[in-house]
Amino acid sequence: MAGIEVTTLHKRYPDGTVAVEHVDLSIGDGELFVMLGPSGCGKTTTLRAIAGLERQTSGDIHIGDTLVNDLPPAERDIAMVFQFYALYPHLRTRDNLAFPLRAEGLPKAEVEERVAEAARLMRLDALLDRRPHRLSGGEQQRVALARALVRRPRAFLMDEPLTNLDAELRADMRTEIKHLQGELGTTMVYVTHDQVEAMSLGHRIAILNKGRVEQIGTPLEVYDRPASLFCAAFIGSPPMNLIEVELADGKLRSKSGLALTPPPNLPLDRSLIAGVRPEALEVTEPGADGTVPGRVVSAEWLGDEIIYVVDHGGQRDVRVRMPPTVRFAADAPVGLRHTGGPPPVYDASTEELVA
Repeated sequence: MAGIEVTTLHKRYPDGTVAVEHVDLSIGDGELFVMLGPSGCGKTTTLRAIAGLERQTSGDIHIGDTLVNDLPPAERDIAMVFQFYALYPHLRTRDNLAFPLRAEGLPKAEVEERVAEAARLMRLDALLDRRPHRLSGGEQQRVALARALVRRPRAFLMDEPLTNLDAELRADMRTEIKHLQGELGTTMVYVTHDQVEAMSLGHRIAILNKGRVEQIGTPLEVYDRPASLFCAAFIGSPPMNLIEVELADGKLRSKSGLALTPPPNLPLDRSLIAGVRPEALEVTEPGADGTVPGRVVSAEWLGDEIIYVVDHGGQRDVRVRMPPTVRFAADAPVGLRHTGGPPPVYDASTEELVA
C-alpha cells in the first residue's frame, strides 16, 4: 500500500484545451479518497495522470516514496477499474482473473491461490466457469474489481465504475466497495460525478471545478460548510438554498424578511449570501410566529419526505424538506421560517466562504 501525492498538476492538450488547471492532492496510505465534480471538471484526467495513462504538462506525482512522472503505467504498481468492465468476452471468469498474473509470469500455484482469494472476497466462487455474456452487470463489475484485486497493487484507481448499473445494483456495489476497502485497508482513489457515491464511500472528498480543487474534506465537512458557492450548490440533494441577506437588528434577513441567526465574525463590508439547507427551513400554516408569508410552487412526494418549493418573495424560490405528514397543496399559502443554527455565509463577489 502507498499514499499518493499530486503537486501542482497541470494538463494542457495540443489544441490549447486546459483539462486540469492546478490540482494538489495528498491521499493517505489506506484512504478511500473520492474526486467529485461535474463532467469536464478534470477529475478523470487527474486520475489518468496518476495511472500514467495521461502525461501531465507539468507537476509531480508520487506513489509512496516514488516519483512516477516518467514511469509507464505497468511500473507504477496500481490497478485501475474503468466505467466499462473491459472483460475478455471469450474467457471464463477464472481466466479473466488470472490473465494479469499469467502475463507477469507468476507460478501456476500462486496464480490459482490469488484467483481463489479474490473470488472469495468478491463472492464469485459459483461464477468462475461463466463467460461475461452469462453474467449480470453487477456480476461483471465484481469480476472487474476482483481482476484488479489479484494483482495486489499499492493503490486502486476507480473511474466511475458504477455508472452503468441500475440504482439498486449501484447501492449494493457501494456497500461492496466500502466493505472491501475496509477489509483490505488499501489506498483507493475513486472518481465520480454522483454525490451520493461520494458521500457514502469517501473518507475524504475533493470537489473539482474547472480543473481546480474547490474543497477537500470529510463528507460531513463538505456538507455542513461548503467552501464556495459552487460546492454549496453541488453538494446535497436538493442542494443548499442560496439566499441574499443583509445584517439587520442582530439577524440576517432576506429580501422577504426571512430571519436567520448570523454566524460570529461576520464581515459587514460586502454583499452576502447565506447557504441554507432544505432541512433547516420549515413550512407551516400562514401567520405562525416567526414566519414570513410564502406560497407553495410545487411539492415532490418522495414517500419518506416531501420537498416543497416555496416562493417567499425573495430573489429566488427555496426548497424545504418536510416529513410526509406535513401536507400543503400547490399554490397554498404557507408560513416559512428558519429552524437551524447559523448558516455558512459567502461573499457574493468572490463566491467564497467568509463565516
